[in-house]
Amino acid sequence: MKQLALQSEAYRYIIASFKEWLQTLGYSRQIVYQLPNYIQEFLYYAESKGYAGLFQLDNDLMKEHYYRLKERTNQRRGGGLSPAYLNKHLEALQKFGDYLRQNGRLLLPKLDIQTEAARHEITDLLTQEEIKQIFAVTQLPYEQKKNDKGMVFYEAMQLRDKAMLTVFYSCGMRRNEVYHLDIGDIIFEKHLLHVRKAKGYKERFVPLTQQSLQHLQNYLYDARPYFTSDKNEAFFVTHYGKRLGDQQMFLRLKALIQLTGNAELMQKNIHLHTLRHSIATHLLQNGMKLERIKDFLGHSSLESTQIYTHFIEHEKTNHYEQDIQL
Repeated sequence: MKQLALQSEAYRYIIASFKEWLQTLGYSRQIVYQLPNYIQEFLYYAESKGYAGLFQLDNDLMKEHYYRLKERTNQRRGGGLSPAYLNKHLEALQKFGDYLRQNGRLLLPKLDIQTEAARHEITDLLTQEEIKQIFAVTQLPYEQKKNDKGMVFYEAMQLRDKAMLTVFYSCGMRRNEVYHLDIGDIIFEKHLLHVRKAKGYKERFVPLTQQSLQHLQNYLYDARPYFTSDKNEAFFVTHYGKRLGDQQMFLRLKALIQLTGNAELMQKNIHLHTLRHSIATHLLQNGMKLERIKDFLGHSSLESTQIYTHFIEHEKTNHYEQDIQL
């Protein structure tokens, strides 16, 4: 995103303070990066209108800025900006309003702008068979001598990969939640995983199946000591003993997909969050109630969870239309 320089010192300060507020609430690094940039764009527009003070901001100015965005042309693809992109801007304005109110800086009413209708944002889900294929490649044999720690590098990587797939798919965790996962968050005796750094600084407990528990134990007790011997509390670590970053996890997922040799799978646009979408859809297809899936995923409302219902209905319609054409 193009960085827009702000002239107002008050605006520059408020952007930094807003970013710090998001970090304190436990939002993901992507959100902490994106939302202040969107607000910087809004404040840049405010300056262009001659407003340089915080007290001059109001909902009318926010709406004016937002509706200008709706008229903007997408320079890369043509047409207008996508609903998802507009909704991110809207989320930024709403969160900014929350920040101003909660910190007593400006008492603005809630921004009453309707969220843009999504164009089926869930795409390229993994099937249950594809999930099995990805898990299976974490058991490919390797020929390598053991080191003094009693384990070869690839074996340790495979156990870490399997544990990583477990928390993203079997536990339905978000990328930022996995990044902040610590050793003490796995409550083995109760078969629970404690998600402390959830979205919006909420916490939840995710039940662990016996198989999931076994995958996490195998990594923690057999593989993790291979990577580190220090007191780092991070659950997932690099071979240097540092906390494993989300980009490194994503690259491991892409590598596992390549190892499957499944050409159709390799053509899909898969991200770490795809695993979370996939388990939610599979649970719904297998008959789990929407309310239980909501709690499992840590959604604050059923509205967020209902997107999986809409996706399944959309897929059924597509398959029905294809059958007719055949």
